[in-house]
Amino acid sequence: MSSEIEDLQSRLAFQEDTLNELNSIVARQDRQLTELTDAYARLAQKLDDMAYEREQGVAAPANERPPHY
Repeated sequence: MSSEIEDLQSRLAFQEDTLNELNSIVARQDRQLTELTDAYARLAQKLDDMAYEREQGVAAPANERPPHY
């Protein structure tokens, strides 16, 4: 009976460690997901801005020839 209790205590300790590790991983992934969502929103806005400028005929500086050409 004592060895069974020790075995259960050992399993519980292992499960607690695993749970803490998984919790850390989920928290890290949540931060990464937030960062990626923010980056996606910025890129989508930039793409919308570029499309609007193109529709309006505004030349992008990267597409203009430098004055010395």
